[in-house]
Amino acid sequence: MAYDEQLAGRIRGLIGERPELAEKKMFGGLAFLVGGNMAVAASGQGGLLVRIDPAESDELVATTGASPMEMRGKEMKGWLRVDSGDVESDGDLARWVERGVSYASSLPAKT
Repeated sequence: MAYDEQLAGRIRGLIGERPELAEKKMFGGLAFLVGGNMAVAASGQGGLLVRIDPAESDELVATTGASPMEMRGKEMKGWLRVDSGDVESDGDLARWVERGVSYASSLPAKT
């Protein structure tokens, strides 16, 4: 499955233009990186992939529709999958994008 171009466009519109922003095809989707750190992606499996503070993973999984990202059968703390249906509204998408951008911005820039 290819990533959702419309979702990628909505993410792009929310993030806006930033000198430290880059787009890169990753994980079968289109990732948005801030300072070289992935913040959010239109996932190739549908929906959104969001990078968050790992300490918030369990709480967000318990209180939202998000689920932990799994890679090779292993749960990845600090990475969440959000279904397309949970980001249909601009407000819901904006909250997830802001969470990912905020966390990625807090990390040391990669050179």
